[in-house]
Amino acid sequence: MPGTRGPVPVPLQDGTRDVTQQILDRLDSKASFLTSTEFPDIPQNEIKAALDRLASRAMVQYTTQDSERLSLTPEGSTIVNEGSHEYKVWDAVHKAGKLEMKDLLSAVGDSAKVGQGNAMKNKWIKKDGSALVPAVDSVEDATRIQLQQVQDTQALKDPKLQADYKKRKLIVATKVITYTVEKGPKYAKEIPVEVTDLTADMLASGEWKTANFKPYNFKSLGATQNAGALHPLNKVRKEFRDIFFNLGFIEMPTSRYVETGFWNFDSLYVPQQHPARDLQDTFYISDPAVADKPRADPEAEAQMDIMEAGINKLHGTTKPKEPRDYEAYWENIRKVHENGAFGSIGYRYPWSEKECLRLVLRTHTTANTSWVLHRLAQDPRPAKYFSIDRVFRNETVDATHLAEFHQVEGVIAEPNLTLGDGMGFLEYFYAQLGIGNLRFKPAYNPYTEPSMEIFGYHIGLKKWIEIGNSGVFRPEMLEPLGLPKDLRVFGFGLSVERPTMIKYKVDNIRDLVGHKVSLDFIESNAAVRLDKN
Repeated sequence: MPGTRGPVPVPLQDGTRDVTQQILDRLDSKASFLTSTEFPDIPQNEIKAALDRLASRAMVQYTTQDSERLSLTPEGSTIVNEGSHEYKVWDAVHKAGKLEMKDLLSAVGDSAKVGQGNAMKNKWIKKDGSALVPAVDSVEDATRIQLQQVQDTQALKDPKLQADYKKRKLIVATKVITYTVEKGPKYAKEIPVEVTDLTADMLASGEWKTANFKPYNFKSLGATQNAGALHPLNKVRKEFRDIFFNLGFIEMPTSRYVETGFWNFDSLYVPQQHPARDLQDTFYISDPAVADKPRADPEAEAQMDIMEAGINKLHGTTKPKEPRDYEAYWENIRKVHENGAFGSIGYRYPWSEKECLRLVLRTHTTANTSWVLHRLAQDPRPAKYFSIDRVFRNETVDATHLAEFHQVEGVIAEPNLTLGDGMGFLEYFYAQLGIGNLRFKPAYNPYTEPSMEIFGYHIGLKKWIEIGNSGVFRPEMLEPLGLPKDLRVFGFGLSVERPTMIKYKVDNIRDLVGHKVSLDFIESNAAVRLDKN
């Protein structure tokens, strides 16, 4: 059977009548009518629903008129019944002849304060020492008369007076919608049955020729689709990656969230007594608490081979790599910390193997960088690497800090590279993101010298915020890897969250990451952002 659509009843609140049929019946005896006159007791939304159903079938046509209707508040109704506040005060004073002001409240109640001021303003009463006396023998209570007019006609001609009574909360305005209804081109006393589906049987029998098909409503809105949305962090992260790839960088594998102290701290020339290694700054793993010494990682090596394949084809094949000597690297790190090596006096403290092998949630992706640079030492050459992934720090959460966030890690290895080269690169890099006017501040890092913090201006917070750190890696870090002395490495660790806050004008990082993030914020941001540089 083909689908059909017949009468759609819209009952009154008592459920005993059909509004659509009532409208059709009324039009049978009248060419047109006002719904506010013919159906004063039916709610406007029910009238509108019935009219829309009939208009969609071209059975009726209607126009909408908006008007304002005034009605009295409970205080306004009291004034109509008993008189205005000022009249009550005058009446009490007039009857008493002379009324002490301290007795006014007991005489007229709550009307005393407002009524006394208005009665004196109207010059109905005056002061006589501490008492009130009438100034006139009779008065006209205009407020009561005007409010009576509002009650009778639901209107007030004087706009200034209307505004004053609204301000005094004596009247309220209600928007009234009424409809002028007339017959449509397909008017009938009953709603006809409409066919909604064209079937093979109707085509075969020819029934489709006489069938009354439901017209297609091109103005109806479709159902809201819960389409996916890109988080602003993912958008900015993709922008970062695209910039790096355009500049010829190679992405580093970053699948290890848990690292040993060796890769996270010691290989970066961070002393074992450094405050960053305290519990209040770092998340340590309790089970297992320690790991093996550094050893081969075939899976990561295979990933790195894939990532470097394109660059190798571009610049020619590299020489075959020898197996990494992790034992020699381990010994170099121990020497440079404990007694000094490679021209450095080191830190000169008893270096602990157990402390070096403690497992931590990585505090920076520079742990991956030292692993990649150790690989580069097998075939030293100019190279550029980057990574973007999560890091973890035992931070106090506030408007600009989280315990878990993203770090953009990158290194540029070039012979005789200078700090100025690195600053120029960062200015160019951030210019691609639409962030200019950077500020650089000297800083200290155990593994870079010289070092710089990078600041960008946040319009929403109206202050400069740190968006990254950078510097030239120290010889104490590079030479234990086996890299030549003239191959300098500029490293930088940047943020993803803070530049995103600047670009999307987010004042609080917790509105960008975490359980308080509004899904509306994510879904309402356009897939493509147009920046003004």
